[in-house]
Order: sequence, then C-alpha cells, then structure tokens
Amino acid sequence: MSKINKANLRMSIFIPMSIIFILAIVTGLVAPEAFFNAENKIAEFAFVNFGWLFQISGNIFLFMCIYLMFSKYGDIKLGGKDAKPELSYWNWFAISLCAGIGTGILFWGVVEPLTHMYAPPDFLGLTPGSEAAAMFSMTQTLIHWTYIPYAMYAIAGIGIAFAVYNAKLPFQVSSMLYPLFGKRIKGTVGAVVDNICLFAIAGGVAAILGVGTMQIGSGLNILTGIQTGKALWIGIVGVIVATYIISSYTGLQRGIRWLSDNNAKLFMVMLVFVFIFGPTRFILNFGTQSTGHFIQNFFERTHYLSPIDGSPWPRWWPIYYWAIWLAYAPLSGMFFARISKGRTIKQFMMVNLVLPATFGLIWFSVFGGAAVNLQMNGAGIFEAMQASGNEVAVFSFLKNFPLSGLTSVIYIIAIYVSIVTLADSMTSTISSLSTTAFNSAEVEPPGKVKIFWGVVMSSLAIINLLAAGGKISGIDATKQISTVAGFPILFLMVVMAFTSMYMIIKQEKYDVVNCPETAIIDEEVLSEAE
Repeated sequence: MSKINKANLRMSIFIPMSIIFILAIVTGLVAPEAFFNAENKIAEFAFVNFGWLFQISGNIFLFMCIYLMFSKYGDIKLGGKDAKPELSYWNWFAISLCAGIGTGILFWGVVEPLTHMYAPPDFLGLTPGSEAAAMFSMTQTLIHWTYIPYAMYAIAGIGIAFAVYNAKLPFQVSSMLYPLFGKRIKGTVGAVVDNICLFAIAGGVAAILGVGTMQIGSGLNILTGIQTGKALWIGIVGVIVATYIISSYTGLQRGIRWLSDNNAKLFMVMLVFVFIFGPTRFILNFGTQSTGHFIQNFFERTHYLSPIDGSPWPRWWPIYYWAIWLAYAPLSGMFFARISKGRTIKQFMMVNLVLPATFGLIWFSVFGGAAVNLQMNGAGIFEAMQASGNEVAVFSFLKNFPLSGLTSVIYIIAIYVSIVTLADSMTSTISSLSTTAFNSAEVEPPGKVKIFWGVVMSSLAIINLLAAGGKISGIDATKQISTVAGFPILFLMVVMAFTSMYMIIKQEKYDVVNCPETAIIDEEVLSEAE
C-alpha cells in the first residue's frame, strides 16, 4: 500500500476512548445498577440545568442553514470549481436519509403519533383521543423528526466540508474550530474535541441499536412465537453487528451506497403501500391540517420546558430527541461532508436538510394518519402498545392491511437494513476519526479498526438494555443513554456552528482553493490532501 493511501491509528483518540468504553462495558456487566444510576444522574442534571439550551439551539442551527442556503454563500462550491461529485443525486439523498433519521422513523412512525394523542401530557388538559390531542401529537412529532434534526447534521456537515475541501484542514471535527484555535487543532484541542464527539456517537449508535433490536425481537415474536427478551436481543445484535462490520469493511462505494440505495427504495414502497391501502382520504386531510398546526405552533412547542408545573415530559421527549440528534451531529456531519465534494453549499442544504426532512414530514403524515384512523375505528394498536410495549405497535398496525404477514417480514427487513446502514456509516466515520492518513477524507480506515468500534458500540447497546432491568423500559433506557451521549456535544455544537459560519462568511481568509491569494491558513495545519 502506498504512503498516500495508508491510514494509521491516531493514538490520542483511539487509546483514551478505548479505555473509557471498555471500562463502561465492564461496569455495566459487573455493576449494572451503578451503571444505570450514573446515567440517570447525568441525564437529570442535563435537563434541569441546560434544557433551555437544548431547546433554543435547534432553532439557531436551522436559521443558520436557511441563511447559508439562500444567501450569496450558497453558491460556494466545496472543493473548488474543478471538483467533481462522487455520487449521483439519488445515491446522495438515499445515504443522507438512511444515515440520518431512517432507523427512527420505522420505530416511531406509528408509536409517537398514537402516544401523544391517546396519552397527552397532563399539563395541557387535552382529552385523550380528541382532535386537539391529535393536532398536538402531530405538531410535536413533526418537530422531533423533520427540519431541526437535519439542521443539526447540516450545520456540522457544511462546516467540516468547507474546512476540509476548501480550507484544506485535516479531516476531523475539530477543524471547524480553526478560527478560534488556529494550529492548536492539530494538538490537544483537536484531540479533546474529537474524543468528545466519538464518545457521543458511540452512545447514540448504541441507543439506536437498542431500539431497533427490541422492535425486531417483537416482530419475530409475533410472526414465529419466539420468546422475546435478553437472549433474543443479544442474538439479534450479534447478527446486525456481523452484517454492518462486513459492509463497513467493503467501504463507501460498495457497502454503504448499496445498502442506502435499497433501503431508501424499501421506504418508498412501504410509504406508497400504506397510502394506497390505508385510509387515503383521511391521510390527506389529516396530513394537511397537521402541517398547518406544525407551522403555526412551531416556536411555542420548540421552547416548552414546564418551569412552573415541573412536568418531566420535556425530558423524556424533546430533550431526548435533541440530545440524540446532537450526539450524532458532528460525526454524521463528518460523514455527510465526506460525500459532498463537488457540490455547492445550496445543493448540500437541499439534499442534506430540505429533502430528507420533507420526506420525514410525509412519512409521519401517512403512517401517523393511518394509525390514528385505525385506532379510532377500534384497531386496538394503542392498547397493544400498553400491554406489550411500543415495539409491537407497527406489527399491530400492519395487521389491518392486506398481506400482513408478508408486510411484517418486509418491515423487519427494512428495520434490519436501516440499522445496518446507519451503523455502517457511523462505524466508518468513527474509524476515520481514530486514524490519520494522507488524503484522509478519501481513504478507508483499516478493517481491524472498523471491527473494533463495531463490537464496542454493539456491546454498549446490550449493556444499556440489560442494566435498565426492571427500573425503566428498554425504550426509556435508550432515551437515557442518548441524553448522556448528547449532553457534552450541546456546548461543542453551539461553538462549532458559529465558527463554521464565520469561516464561510470570511471565505477570502479561509478558502485556500478559491481564494489562494488572500487565504491565511497556517501551513502547519494544512492537510496533505493533494
């Protein structure tokens, strides 16, 4: 292997994170109650003291993205005028969708609209099952699953993409902080920042693995009678891990692109199936009204914290979502940056924010609308959720459609492929962050490193589910680890968003590719990309 294509371990990242995660896994095995209690204390501290920052930061990131998209800076080409795109628009969109909210919409598409509608928070005084409760439910669901999550990804992604492809800085999250720290990003500052991001994403992936594993387990139980529980969860995680490690090992062009392409097509098929064979007219009416309520109540619902009533509801819903999106944001952004060379900032925002977020709005309008209509007509989906857990919701939902056995199998396959796609992209990105190489944005990290991080993240998922025990549900356990993972990223993302904006707005100072005469990047930190 030639020098320019060789990746070596970045010891300042690999060693401390390996130690931390191995200690966490061991603690979860030998002292699960202590592991759970530590998570709970951190999550509670984050909500009580910084819930306000979680809430307002999402809107800040969204408005930053909108500004970059429609301002003169939207025409800046990542990599310069001669840079060529690596992927087609379809593949680019498919990867963005599947590596973003793809896994989550399969679980929450039915669960969340019904939960908020039939068990609305007490402080609102809404009648469960009423139209007012339904509109609250859809407004909150669309807020959680559309534009704010992708804005978090997009602001991180565009900052990294500009730093790497235009400013020629190293392919790492900390490069976004160059305006603040200068050449120190190649030293301690960079190591600290990238360690925090790696810690967060490992916790975030563990949470998603946990949710998906429980849903697949319930589906298999319904279809085959296999008893769901800890033994089955371990087996499912093992199969998922083996698949995504193999896929990650094959690299971006074969593994991730193939998986995301077919995964996105599965999403489209399921969406059309439910729309056609479900209550189509109700879905259209319900979706139209829900979108109006979403727009009208956007700011009120994205700032609610219950400081007087002291309701725990914001902790377990919006703060959980912002925490998990934040946990993913830097490294999802790093992954999106990797595949954005040759595109303009406007194109980046369209494919990595507008299109996937709008798909999320359509998905929840169709699945949520159909679920609400079926529940109103006695389908018993919400009762099944209360009796057997949220993970059975979609299978109870599909019983009301033609070929329910076949569609349930397809849905399990979609969940499986979605988790593999997400874990694949994040395993590759974590491995890139913990290695260093010439031309690092385009070099695949060693397979052994990918295997190591794949095993670590899956172990965290299992430990977290087992450690919860009977204290809280498996779903709440995944919410808790998500909050813990996203908490340190909250502060980092706020700073990085502003430094990224500054770099782009001050293009003449930082764009080595397009403004070589005026750029002032320190030669000591320039990447050896070319």
